[in-house]
Amino acid sequence: MLVTGSDHSLQKAFQSAKMITIKRVTEFSELEGIRKLQEANLKKNLPGGEAETEGFVTAEYSIEFLKTLHEAGPSVIAKEGDQVVGYALVAAKTIRYQHELLSDLFNSIDKINYRGHMLKNASYVVVGQLCVAKNYRGLGLVRLMYQHFRQSLSGEYDCCITDVAENNSRSLRVHLNTGFQVIDSFHYGCTNWNIVLWDWKSELEINK
Repeated sequence: MLVTGSDHSLQKAFQSAKMITIKRVTEFSELEGIRKLQEANLKKNLPGGEAETEGFVTAEYSIEFLKTLHEAGPSVIAKEGDQVVGYALVAAKTIRYQHELLSDLFNSIDKINYRGHMLKNASYVVVGQLCVAKNYRGLGLVRLMYQHFRQSLSGEYDCCITDVAENNSRSLRVHLNTGFQVIDSFHYGCTNWNIVLWDWKSELEINK
């Protein structure tokens, strides 16, 4: 059987996936790994056209702010060896005024009426940012990280909320496939953002 270059790449990808660990942050070096991965995927740092096809992150978080997030609730990461290859940041309400973009998001969320209830009164957690390294996309890491996110936090929160830039179609598609739904939008920094919610409580009641 002829094995093509793309077959080799696919085989290597699956082998890599087996060696990846999904966990919550426990070490400072992992926060540094998050910061490094974020820097590589900021929209302003990507070559022309790649942001639209591959997705991107917008907000820049300093290592000090990542420490603040961690103290409020450790984030979920994907690691291969010592390398952080994906992350889903946990942002609790207590950090809402520590970053301008997140503050706007929390304020927008609290104005939303979801199924007859104001979200400001709901028990929710925000995904402060989601990212997967380019060479590890297509392996289902977003799904695995979000599964761990839910398993770790659904005992404390009824739902999970985040925002996705309207022009980041790849990220929006991934979130919708995970179980999120678009519930509203807001404008920040010359960009329109979709607010998406994953209703853990309703899914739990349906599956009882």
